[in-house]
Amino acid sequence: MKKILIIEDQAPMRRNLALMLEMEGFEVRVAENGKIGVEIALRHQPDLVICDVMMPELDGHAVIQILRAAPETGNIPFIFLTARGDKSDVRIGMNFGADDYLLKPVNREDLLAAIEVRLARADALQEHINSVAKSGVDIQPDFSSHEPLTGLGLTNREAEVLLWVAQGKSNGDVATILGMSEKTAKQHLGSVFEKLGVENRHTASMRAIEILRR
Repeated sequence: MKKILIIEDQAPMRRNLALMLEMEGFEVRVAENGKIGVEIALRHQPDLVICDVMMPELDGHAVIQILRAAPETGNIPFIFLTARGDKSDVRIGMNFGADDYLLKPVNREDLLAAIEVRLARADALQEHINSVAKSGVDIQPDFSSHEPLTGLGLTNREAEVLLWVAQGKSNGDVATILGMSEKTAKQHLGSVFEKLGVENRHTASMRAIEILRR
């Protein structure tokens, strides 16, 4: 059973989300502010975090920075759920390491779809890490810089795109984070595929992760 942590200061929203996810078979923990949310995440290491942005004690941006910096929670999928949807707000959240950014009031189907995608990508990444670890190689990826990826023959911009794709970001996400159009992001990714001799995002991501291992 997958564990989901909901960090939300509005009690009705918190209860509704918890009930919805429990009915879908998830084990749910809740926190009414960012400080408590961080404590729960570090203690119980959920499989995914859903977090509001504007909260007392610690806001969502502070929460994700703390969790991304901790080895035990650094790769946990993280979804922001907020009423603020400006591109600048989304870019900030994504740059801090958020995997998705959904607007309130969130549609049930949209939320469940986002959760399914992020959990699947996290499982695929962990499966690859585990398979390589069995060979005695440490492959925990360090996503702090795109520069090592330029050693694959990529330009700085292509390396930046691949860095975010390797973290499970869509073309739209990458475009928002890097301040480009989605078409441009797709073109850069096409160049990455060609230079690496691969045909899809998954294979390109695995190549990147092998380069970025700590």
